[in-house]
Amino acid sequence: MAAFKIGFIGGGLSSAIGQTHYSASRLDGHWDLVAGAFSRHHDINQQTAEAWHIDPERVYDHWLDFVEAEQDNLDAVVVLTPTPNHTEILCELLRRDIPIICEKALVSSLEQLNEVKKFYDPKRHFLLVTFNYSGYPMVRELQEKIQKGELGNVQQIHLEMPQEGFVRPPDIAGKSAPPQSWRLQDGIIPTICLDLGVHLHHLMTFMIHEEPKELMSEFDHYSPYATIIDNVKMWMKFDSGKSASFWMSKTAIGSRNGLKLRVYGDKGTAEWVQILPEELSFSNINGIHTKIDRGSKYGVSSEGRYNRMKVGHPSGFIEAFANLYHDFAEALAQWKETGKIENPYVYGLEHAEFGLKLFHQARKSDDEKRWVELEE
Repeated sequence: MAAFKIGFIGGGLSSAIGQTHYSASRLDGHWDLVAGAFSRHHDINQQTAEAWHIDPERVYDHWLDFVEAEQDNLDAVVVLTPTPNHTEILCELLRRDIPIICEKALVSSLEQLNEVKKFYDPKRHFLLVTFNYSGYPMVRELQEKIQKGELGNVQQIHLEMPQEGFVRPPDIAGKSAPPQSWRLQDGIIPTICLDLGVHLHHLMTFMIHEEPKELMSEFDHYSPYATIIDNVKMWMKFDSGKSASFWMSKTAIGSRNGLKLRVYGDKGTAEWVQILPEELSFSNINGIHTKIDRGSKYGVSSEGRYNRMKVGHPSGFIEAFANLYHDFAEALAQWKETGKIENPYVYGLEHAEFGLKLFHQARKSDDEKRWVELEE
C-alpha cells in the first residue's frame, strides 16, 4: 500500500501532541506528511517545517490558506489544534469533503457537535478520532479475551487516569510544560473530561461494547487554578447489570500518567497498567494468578505488526499511537475502495458523541447531586 499524503493543521513544535502524531504516522511507512499550517505563530510554523523537512512552499500561516491550496493534493488532513478550535476547522473540511483524522476530543460541547453534524454525512465523509490508548497490544489482547468470555460475564470495569500536571508541571523536551491556557478554561463539559475522560470512556466501551444508562459524578478543585475542575469521580450503571467507575485527576502528586484498567468478571479478573504496558495480569476463580506479554503467543498481541522488535524490548506510547495510524491507513484504503469502514479499531463521530453526552450529563449530576440518565 502506497503511503498516503497528509497535512497537519496545528501540531507544531510548541504543541503537546504534534511530535507524537508526526512520529507515529511515519513509523510503519503508511503516511507521508507533506504540508501543513502547524502554528498561528510564523516562527514556530517555519521551525516545525524545517525540523520535519517540509517544503517551505507548502507551509502556511493560516489553516484556511492551507486548505485552499492543498485540498486536491492530500489524502487526509490531521486536525491537531486545541479542542476549542476544532469546530470551525471540521465544518470547513467536511464542507469540502476532505477526509479527516482529528485529535480527541472531537469538540468541546454538544452544541459544537451539533454544528459539525450539520455538515457531516456518514455515507460521504471519512472522519476518525484518535483514541490512542486502545492501540496498545495488551489492551487489544484484553478486549479479545473479554469478548471470548474468558473472564465470564463482566460485572465491573474500573478506569483511572491520575496526573500531577496542575501541581507539578512535567518537563517536555527538557523544558517545563505548565498547562496550556486553553486547558485552564471550563465550559459545560470540564476540560479535564475532554482531555482525560474521553480516553476512559473510549476504553470502557472498547472493552465491553456498551454505553451506560445512568451515572453519578463528583467534581472537585484542588489546584492553584481557581476556576476549573481538576479532579473527577464518576460511577455508572448499565442495562445489562454491569457497573463502572472513572477517576481522573490533574492534581495527584506522584502520578505522571497513572492510567489503569481493571475488569472483573464472574470467572476471572484482569488488570492493565500503562506504566507496565507489556504485561497483562489475570486472576481466575481458582485463585491462580497469571501474567502474559507479547511473547506469550496469545491472540492478537503476538501478531507481527505489534512486534516491531522482539519481546523484552518494550513497545510503548509512540508504538501504540503508530498501531492506530496503521489502522487509520487500512480504514482509509478501504473507504476509498468501498465507501465503507469496517475496521474494529477505529472510531468516529458517533463514538465521540456518546462520550460528550456522558460528560455533559456528568456536569448535570454534579450540579444536582443525584444520579442522572444518559439520555435524560
